[in-house]
Amino acid sequence: MKLTMTAAPHLRSGNSVRSIMLDVLIALTPAAVWAVVTFGIRALVLILVCTAGAEALDFFIVRFLRNKKSYRPDLSGSVTGLLLALNLSLAVKWWQALIGVFVSIAIAKAVFGGLGKNFFNPALIGRVFLLISFPVQMTTWFSPFDLQTSATPMAILKEGSSRIFSLQEMFLGTIPGSLGEVSALLLLLGFGWLLLRRRVLPVIPVAYIGTVAIMAAIFNGVNPAFGSPLYHILGGGLMLGALFMATDMVTSPMSIRGHLIFGVGCGVITMVIRLFGGYPEGVSFAILVMNAFVPLIDMVSKPKIFGKVKVKSNA
Repeated sequence: MKLTMTAAPHLRSGNSVRSIMLDVLIALTPAAVWAVVTFGIRALVLILVCTAGAEALDFFIVRFLRNKKSYRPDLSGSVTGLLLALNLSLAVKWWQALIGVFVSIAIAKAVFGGLGKNFFNPALIGRVFLLISFPVQMTTWFSPFDLQTSATPMAILKEGSSRIFSLQEMFLGTIPGSLGEVSALLLLLGFGWLLLRRRVLPVIPVAYIGTVAIMAAIFNGVNPAFGSPLYHILGGGLMLGALFMATDMVTSPMSIRGHLIFGVGCGVITMVIRLFGGYPEGVSFAILVMNAFVPLIDMVSKPKIFGKVKVKSNA
């Protein structure tokens, strides 16, 4: 029998970056379709511009600037573009969305070396850049179907208004907000697909959402004006952020303990911003801040090697 020596790894799976990204796109499809149904053709334009633009720019950078002639699109650009689109307001213009795409792909991703080497979630970097550059468009929200300008549940809570959306409206997706955050039901449905395909672990979302729920319950007990736990869970961008952006395998910790630390940190920062900050929402900032701590979290949460004995220093 002829034996051939090859380089490691010797144990391989049938998974590929392309197949994983395809599953993420499938998981985000229900929320994207609902965005088009509720917000109309302008939502479709933003989704197509961001998704196609991000994939095209990613291909151009890798194929021509990095001169990788054998490169085949792995759909990671499309995932970044779609996530960016789902984080946008309907008031954002298509050319402004393209600026966000450029920042997400060329700066937040390519500058660090491309897929797998970026420290921060590219879609969130693009969103925050647009929020700083075009604050009016990024904070102008529309009600579904009638497209009348309206405040989001988190903005209403921050302003202390008497108009409160019902939990049913927030769960089903008939509230103002960014294109992809309005329906908790469809986001959970998509996340269920990722769990079924074993693409993600539920630790970060559970820790993240659980921390938000606990802090909301504590502050709501002190003062009901702070909002109930379910209102905080369903009313803003928490579901989209916790399920699809905090779980990004590139910018999140590697160990289970690290996942717990990361999720709890995201939850605490989100609630601090929501309760005491100037912005009504804090999900994007919370995830980006915790992205910066991932190397440190990986270092302190690194599991012990089985059977290894720690050598004591004589010094």
